Amino acid sequence: MTARSTRCTTVAKTRTSRLAAVAAIAVAGSMLLTACGDQTEGGSTTEGGTTAANSAPLFSKLPADIQKAGVIKVGTDASYAPMEFTENGKIVGVDPDIAAALGKQLGVELKFTSGTFDGLITGLESGRHSLVMSSMTDNKKRQEGLDDDGKKIGKGVDFVDYFSSGVSLLVKKGNPQGVNSLDDLCGKTVAVQRGTIYEDTFKAQATKCGSNKLTIQAFDTDAEAQTRVKAGGAVADLNDYPVAAYIAKTSGGGNDFEVVGNQTDVGLMGIAVSKDDTQLRDAVKEALDAIIKDGTYAEALKKWDVEDSAVKSATINAGK
Repeated sequence: MTARSTRCTTVAKTRTSRLAAVAAIAVAGSMLLTACGDQTEGGSTTEGGTTAANSAPLFSKLPADIQKAGVIKVGTDASYAPMEFTENGKIVGVDPDIAAALGKQLGVELKFTSGTFDGLITGLESGRHSLVMSSMTDNKKRQEGLDDDGKKIGKGVDFVDYFSSGVSLLVKKGNPQGVNSLDDLCGKTVAVQRGTIYEDTFKAQATKCGSNKLTIQAFDTDAEAQTRVKAGGAVADLNDYPVAAYIAKTSGGGNDFEVVGNQTDVGLMGIAVSKDDTQLRDAVKEALDAIIKDGTYAEALKKWDVEDSAVKSATINAGK
């Protein structure tokens, strides 16, 4: 299983933790971005804007209100490099680049707004945005609107699956505690982004550890969890592999962290859509299939060195 749980943490949800702590990198391509209060907004646009929207291959497949607006609002947690992160006030990364390619097929702008990962599905249900694209793991719990105890807490969402990844442990450079697997964490303290599948994984491990207690410190952002590990207050963070690898490569010039152990829980990340919005869901699926076929999807993944996480075709609710 991958990607962040509610976000935000491979290039891990995943799937939370989707970094203030990582070094900035140069990003090619143009992005249309705006600021809104204390939220960071960014967007990918179709070439030439919406003036040529009617001629886009899949424009007619979109709901009428989106055709009229010329914009699809996308919720994200832009703290999850290289999947989505903020650089010089712009939201950049794998997901925005894929969104830009989708926008060309759909003939509208996909406009990103950043918030906390564990509030993204709520924002979708309230209509604050029409899609969530934030390294979010597609699983049955989210599809059915269930909490960790199986209690119904919402309608659930549909997913258009677009990325595949496993999770990996991120530890302090040099691995001073000798952590190489989840079992090595028993009796220790870990840090993780709140509301992610990574937190769920640590909770399951805590149960397995029993009396040899595993202490879990959960934070609003993955950057905070990383800081805790770097300071020595926790022995490990958990992220999708691509995210963990990117952090290890860039943070502190590669001197802060390292990835240990093998990838586990390989699964699908999905673009979340309201269950009431099947027309938009199906249009996004068709657009994803189109960019897989024409090669722009592969180009976006290659740019960020995450080609191994490509899917061969778009699927709906294929997560487990």
